[in-house]
Amino acid sequence: MVEQDDTSGIDIEYFLEDISMESSTRVVGAVLIIIGSILGVQLGILLISVDPDEILSGSVDSTEQYSDVSGIVISALSDNNTGGDPVEGVKVRLLFEDGSTTGKEDFTDSNGRFLIPEVRREPSLLSFTYPGNNTTKVYFTPGDNAQIIVTITPGDGENIIDLSGESYLGQSVLIATTIAILTIILGLAGVYGGIEAYRGESYRRSWWFSFLGLWSRGMIFIGPLLILIGMGLVTLSKEQFSADAIRE
Repeated sequence: MVEQDDTSGIDIEYFLEDISMESSTRVVGAVLIIIGSILGVQLGILLISVDPDEILSGSVDSTEQYSDVSGIVISALSDNNTGGDPVEGVKVRLLFEDGSTTGKEDFTDSNGRFLIPEVRREPSLLSFTYPGNNTTKVYFTPGDNAQIIVTITPGDGENIIDLSGESYLGQSVLIATTIAILTIILGLAGVYGGIEAYRGESYRRSWWFSFLGLWSRGMIFIGPLLILIGMGLVTLSKEQFSADAIRE
């Protein structure tokens, strides 16, 4: 049994030595690296396919650019004994930030709830009016608040509530675009690493550029897997490189 294990070990060693001397091993590894890296480049192109300027201007008709606006209106507490109850029949109007009308409005139901569907995600204003109570105006950005809770108070004046914060849409688009561009660059680096392996000139350049190509994440794991297999074959055939070959 021991002799059989030794023979098997020797056979594997000879097999690896044989394929390491075959130029086809290096070529197959190079091709796998190139294919995996191209998948990464394609991912980057998909990530950057939407024009960031269109996103910022709101011209892209996407459901992510709209949000339902909902909430509840309750009465103010009075002497800690009454109030805090849902108010039915409160008129809720959606206005532009400058106060001009959008034509969208709703009335609260018996539970004090209101809903204005599909509101564009841009700074807006909600106006709450109810006879005998102050008009309440809420500045907000649709989608930033899951529920808008408003307390109306007796009077004939006006209450202002500012729920609007700094919009991070621009920063989000910038980050997404940067990631997409970086993905393309890493994918191209991997392609160059595969080409370098195919040419068989510099093992170090081939290895490092292929390593960068791993981070292009083509098809999540398929691209990196192909690159890893290709790098393994290239490493196995590293003695074929004419320069910078790493020798044990």
